[in-house]
Amino acid sequence: MPSPSFRILLVVAASAGLAACTGVPAGVEPVQGFDVQRYAGTWYSIHRLDHSFERNLTNVTARYTVRPDGTVEVVNRGFDRTECAWQEVVGTAKFRGSPEVASLAVTFQWPFAGGYHVFALDPDYRWVMISGPSHGYLWILSREPQLAPEVRDRLVAKAREAGFPVDELQTVDHGTPTCADGRAAPAGT
Repeated sequence: MPSPSFRILLVVAASAGLAACTGVPAGVEPVQGFDVQRYAGTWYSIHRLDHSFERNLTNVTARYTVRPDGTVEVVNRGFDRTECAWQEVVGTAKFRGSPEVASLAVTFQWPFAGGYHVFALDPDYRWVMISGPSHGYLWILSREPQLAPEVRDRLVAKAREAGFPVDELQTVDHGTPTCADGRAAPAGT
């Protein structure tokens, strides 16, 4: 279970950073013909721009579950090396319009919602690139904990063309999680 301080920090940071809007940044075109059922499941965070709510986290995953009402449960999870603990936050995503357009608003703490816009998606739903409400939010996810270099290069080039600061992208470690002080990580669930 996440520490109370982590949960508060995560919610405040995410809410403050993403609450500004759910709009689509300039240069980003959300994917058309989106199939949320195919998108559901677990994704590994491969690259991301740095934010306080993800700092020090390794082994980051996002799990999406479609609910009967059409909303999507979002569970973001990662290992915090500093706290030597697994951290998790749960939210809800709703389509901003048609569910065939990959543009959603995600809420981790009501009433604050942030944009979640898929603007590159493998036809077989093996990798994805997501923007938040501004060029300060970018994630590259994969169904596996690694991504082929040629795919990564294409996605980074597309993000650069859309105005993202891709030189600031961080690579997410998916190796054996260890604590910052060298202790073995507790077993994840």
